Amino acid sequence: MKLITGLGNPGERYAKTRHNVGFCVLDRLYAAFGVTTEREKMRGLLAETTVKGEKILFLKPMTYMNDSGESLIEVIRFFKLDPRTELLVIHDDLDLPVGRIRVRIQGGSGGHNGLKSIIAHVGEDFARVKCGVGRPTMETIDYVLGRFPEEEQNAVNEMLTLAKEAAEDFIRDMDTERLMQKYNSR
Repeated sequence: MKLITGLGNPGERYAKTRHNVGFCVLDRLYAAFGVTTEREKMRGLLAETTVKGEKILFLKPMTYMNDSGESLIEVIRFFKLDPRTELLVIHDDLDLPVGRIRVRIQGGSGGHNGLKSIIAHVGEDFARVKCGVGRPTMETIDYVLGRFPEEEQNAVNEMLTLAKEAAEDFIRDMDTERLMQKYNSR
């Protein structure tokens, strides 16, 4: 079993903002795997599919970004998952330029409040796909809760596609070392 978690904030107000790229990637994964139903469960929206006989869970925490770990730990405990091998978190990253992704196996939060919450609940040892949203040109909170400008849409679309493909490779058992080799050089 594997759990793919996309970080974001609930509600239409935050849809398609920089902070919600994790939710956007999950929406693309739903389309790729024919997932049509999300259930409200464990303070999140939980969806599932089966790939080659293995159950794959998708989670969008509905706790707001800063408390993402609270929803995630409930799912991990309920399904008895090992975050080191069965968890992939997809999130926005201010240190990467718009359109770039980076796969990491473990590490700190880099100042990302959603990751801080997850690390507080499950530790630092889990795979993640960081999606570049660029450095703020304004107050950080206003920047991450803002939408991408039109001139960045092509780069954002390519980034979301790459992040989806990285998650698909994770689902299909590509180890994280190979994921890093494949996606971090792009």
